[in-house]
Amino acid sequence: MQVQPYLFFEGRCEEAITFYRENLGAQVVMMMRFKDNPDAGKQGGSEAASGCSLPAGSEEKIMHVAFTVGESMLMGSDGMCSGKPEFKGVSLSLTASDEQQAEKYFGALSNGGQVQMPMTQTFFAKRFGMVTDKFGVTWMVLGGAQHTPA
Repeated sequence: MQVQPYLFFEGRCEEAITFYRENLGAQVVMMMRFKDNPDAGKQGGSEAASGCSLPAGSEEKIMHVAFTVGESMLMGSDGMCSGKPEFKGVSLSLTASDEQQAEKYFGALSNGGQVQMPMTQTFFAKRFGMVTDKFGVTWMVLGGAQHTPA
């Protein structure tokens, strides 16, 4: 069994994917735009597949994307293209290979975002911080995890 995050960027999915590619090394595995919906020619068009009515001009928006960040698979969409993404009550935890990499990721995610907790040393990691990126996704970034004896 797997549990994978599915992020609705409400019209900013392509921008987010580009940002994650450039800053986190994300790789797109699969992407489909609303215009590529196989049901587009049938009654209901993109509404049939998405279950909702999209704003005019949304054909180029992303209906579904699967992408990796490191070894993790995430999925996403432009959703309803409302322009108002909300990621409440959830954070993505990014564990870097070392403290320097954690600082690099944290700095990149902070660009245009909002730091919730600056990078600091904690009892569980040499570097830990929390940031909400410019798309509204909250990240917990760890580097140099400190393991306690069992």
